[in-house]
Amino acid sequence: MKRLQFVSFALACAALAPLPAAAQGQGVSKTEITVGSIQDLSGPIAALGSHFRNGLAMRFDEVNAKGGVHGRKLVLVVEDSGYDPKKAVLAAQKLIQKDKVFAAISTLGSPVVMATMPLFLDRDVLHVFPAAPIPPTYEPLHKYKFANLPAYSVTTPLGVKYLVEKNGYKKVGIVYQDDDYGADVLKGTEQTLKTLNLPLCAKASYKRGATDFSSQVATVKSAGCDFVVLGAVLREAAGLVGEARKTGWDVPMLATAAAYGAQLHELGGKATEGLYGIPLLPQPYPDEKNKPLTDWIAAYKSRFGVDPNYYTVIAYVSADLFVQAAQAAGPNLTNETFAKAMQGLTREPDFLGAPRYSFSSGDHLGTRAARVEQIRNGRWEKVTDYFNK
Repeated sequence: MKRLQFVSFALACAALAPLPAAAQGQGVSKTEITVGSIQDLSGPIAALGSHFRNGLAMRFDEVNAKGGVHGRKLVLVVEDSGYDPKKAVLAAQKLIQKDKVFAAISTLGSPVVMATMPLFLDRDVLHVFPAAPIPPTYEPLHKYKFANLPAYSVTTPLGVKYLVEKNGYKKVGIVYQDDDYGADVLKGTEQTLKTLNLPLCAKASYKRGATDFSSQVATVKSAGCDFVVLGAVLREAAGLVGEARKTGWDVPMLATAAAYGAQLHELGGKATEGLYGIPLLPQPYPDEKNKPLTDWIAAYKSRFGVDPNYYTVIAYVSADLFVQAAQAAGPNLTNETFAKAMQGLTREPDFLGAPRYSFSSGDHLGTRAARVEQIRNGRWEKVTDYFNK
């Protein structure tokens, strides 16, 4: 019987005292494998967290319905961080000490990941496929951490280079969020322009949570930029595009993976038409030429009452990677056998539009590929296939 648990922080450890080392292979019994996940289910990105939770549950339940992994059922324990690193630390402690999870999967948000990842790794608990495209999730190499989302500084330059070379842009500007995420996008953009022998036309930053982008748009517009990179998240990206179009400026723009998804054009409306994006995985739309995808979308909506999105796909694929590694590790499942299996794992592209993932002993990031898409008639459409150069 399914055991999907959504546990309150009231059950979390009240103190932040050091944790005892976890036993090798904890969370694995003769009948179950217990996996933990920290999501935002009540905070500012709860809309994302619910889809990550559902995507993980959907794939695990499919596997359980077929007998599990070597006869063991997958048990998913989900903790709510509220997107607060302090609460996330309590959640991690509970998952390690009380639930004794075998692995932490798809922890959502860079601040939460950075606060909790050391707790899991210090106790030899696997930390896999965090929902945070940042280098520390896979660098430096650690035998128990694996990622499948390349950093913004890896994927954004791919999109910038492709569009600049294809369309002949000469004056590239950027508007970015004034934090580590925005700095990562800025760095990647500047480095790419340097290789293309182009100067940065103009740059403007905004504080997280800003709602007025008139000065930022005016800065890049007055500089005469003919292409603008948006180092922004969903709501802010929609606001920036809307502000530009409101002033009559129809400059081409590129949104990073942090702003990709159906929510962007739902928030921004017609103003987002023509906007480029560089997703880590594609937004799922029903497609008569792709029956498995259409059936998958219908199954998700039937179970959860909403359409799946970009984040659902990421979680589902992450859960599938976990299942494949656990299966390859064999009946004697421990953190060591799982890690060894991961280092030889390859997952081929599938009906969801995921890229090819391949892990090795020297590289725990499954892919560095990205593709360019564009909003056309209110939905994302593919411009390129996946590429990594």
